[in-house]
Amino acid sequence: MNIGKWLFSSGVLHRVRKPARYIGGEYNDIIKNSRNKIRIGLMFPDLYEVGMSHTGFQILFHSFNSKENVFAERIFLPWKDMISEMEKANIPLYTLETYTPVKNLDLIGITLQYELSYTNIVHALKLAEIPVFSKDRVETDPIIIAGGPSASNPEPIADFIDAFYNGDGEVVVDDIINILSSNLNREEKIKKLHETRDFMYQNTII
Repeated sequence: MNIGKWLFSSGVLHRVRKPARYIGGEYNDIIKNSRNKIRIGLMFPDLYEVGMSHTGFQILFHSFNSKENVFAERIFLPWKDMISEMEKANIPLYTLETYTPVKNLDLIGITLQYELSYTNIVHALKLAEIPVFSKDRVETDPIIIAGGPSASNPEPIADFIDAFYNGDGEVVVDDIINILSSNLNREEKIKKLHETRDFMYQNTII
């Protein structure tokens, strides 16, 4: 199903609270031609207004999109009324810029700002139709990385994340892009991430 068409023709925006959360198109938003681009989703696992108030999230969005070969888009967790509508219509979690299913991206970077968002991450992965456990993901699934204050204690969600980063994300933007643009397979790319500065090993693929 075309997600954009569903949003604007199904009447769903009249049935949920604060529908502007789900349509994007804000002033100064960044829209690129996605052809031949590395597709990155930056996820704040909470409501739009919570994530958009976080300065670090804005810095990462700008840092990735400043690269010519990268198209970074934003992902937020809908409120429960919108989640219900999406599940009834079989609509997966999508990006705010182009309404692209999150599962079709190359990489998803999750901001771990506080521990209470841990269950939201699991819910977001389910809504995105991405295997929740990292061990169950295959070559076509996006790589899932997470960083932020709570990445310093990753154990509670270690089974769900492919790699954790402990530091300022904008410092390793070039490293991440170089790895994603390589000819390595998914597992090899994750290994390379683990070898990058301040990335932490967490699973058993090495």
